[in-house]
Amino acid sequence: MTNSRRTGYRGRFAPSPTGDLHFGSLIAAAGSWLRARAEHGAWIVRIEDLDPPREVPGAARRIVDALAAFGLASDEAIVHQSERGSLYAQAAARLVKTGAAFECRCSRTDLADGLHRACVARGRDFTRAAALRVRAPDTEIGFDDLLQGRRSQNLARDVGDFVVRRVEGYWAYQLAVVVDDALQGITEVVRGADLLDSTPRQIHLQHLLGYATPGYAHLPLALDAERRKLSKQLASAPVDPRDPMPALRRALAFLGIRDDAALDATRPNRALERAIEVFSLDRVPRADRAADDPDDVRAR
Repeated sequence: MTNSRRTGYRGRFAPSPTGDLHFGSLIAAAGSWLRARAEHGAWIVRIEDLDPPREVPGAARRIVDALAAFGLASDEAIVHQSERGSLYAQAAARLVKTGAAFECRCSRTDLADGLHRACVARGRDFTRAAALRVRAPDTEIGFDDLLQGRRSQNLARDVGDFVVRRVEGYWAYQLAVVVDDALQGITEVVRGADLLDSTPRQIHLQHLLGYATPGYAHLPLALDAERRKLSKQLASAPVDPRDPMPALRRALAFLGIRDDAALDATRPNRALERAIEVFSLDRVPRADRAADDPDDVRAR
């Protein structure tokens, strides 16, 4: 049991079951777990299974099992987004009622040709199924990231009206993550820097729905030899839960932990116990770098 009641800190790790746990995801999991433990808080796993066509059968279970093998177990019951559609529908209905969201039947070609705004203005009716979009404000939405510094974005200029329910009827990530972070009481989001661009959209939705905005800390990304982020889409090799220490040592070193007791440990729990004692966001590198960075050779 955690002592999260003492500080109220609540963090989370939210993988998508589109493949098994890979090294980049392990970094995000370990970084968010260490931050929660350093703050004497709770760490929660949420499965973001919103996209059935992209899901890999059995991946959700394998991810949870792999996390446990690395000593990273959720402090609370694991939530599956696929079971929370009614909550997202309620939030979407509120957005429609206030005029913040609208049905859109534009095709990709319409959007590419710049016809979307005309469609919205005229209430143009297409026979195709409708997506649900949120109106993007022509204002700067900024936030102070604990690792990446001040960030801001003009949603109208940089993003445009964005989807919260897809044409196929699936709920979009942007809405689901905002609803779940709010309802689960997440106080700080620690995740990969590839999601920095999504944060202003999520803050906008938080404001529209009357939710509190959590703190944010976006971790650097692990890159492959061609400077691409490690991802399931690029078929990055999964980590091996049967032999967790090599990947865990590399992940800890990537997060700035150079402590001998943590890196020489032979069991995940012992490595993590020591890592908690020395972990600090101040030690986490800010820039993306190679997964096999020479500076991390000590951890291999």
